[in-house]
Amino acid sequence: MPIRVTLDRMLLERRMSLTELCDRVGITMANLSILKTGKAKAVRFSTLEALCEVLDCQPGDLLSYDDDEDGDGADA
Repeated sequence: MPIRVTLDRMLLERRMSLTELCDRVGITMANLSILKTGKAKAVRFSTLEALCEVLDCQPGDLLSYDDDEDGDGADA
């Protein structure tokens, strides 16, 4: 999927653990891990809003678009 979740980078920049983020946002570790690893198929705006509020960031700081998913630079 060409949408990348960069939550791990933001956690590192904020020096915050995944456990602390779970507690502050109010979502389960399992759901946050699914999002962090990029396995989520959707994210609620309310969850994205809570993440941005706690991490003091914008949605674009947590999500990026990569149109070259396989990394070889060739068009399919």
